[in-house]
Amino acid sequence: RTLKQHPRKNKTAINIEYMKASIRAKVEHPFRIIKRQFGFVKARYKGLLKNDNQLAMLFTLANLFRADQMIRQWERSH
Repeated sequence: RTLKQHPRKNKTAINIEYMKASIRAKVEHPFRIIKRQFGFVKARYKGLLKNDNQLAMLFTLANLFRADQMIRQWERSH
């Protein structure tokens, strides 16, 4: 909000913030899927290897979930 008060001075700063926000949104989307769809909120103390394997599986599932959503959306539009 304070950046927009002086648009001529801070145009590059505002553009940089918009670019960071768009990148942040793309990166945070899989984490939202894992937390909301699969209920993974906290890592449990099962050992580092088991936690790594569980996270790898959850990110794989999140990618499949996202691919399924994209395919269904594409089928509806065509």
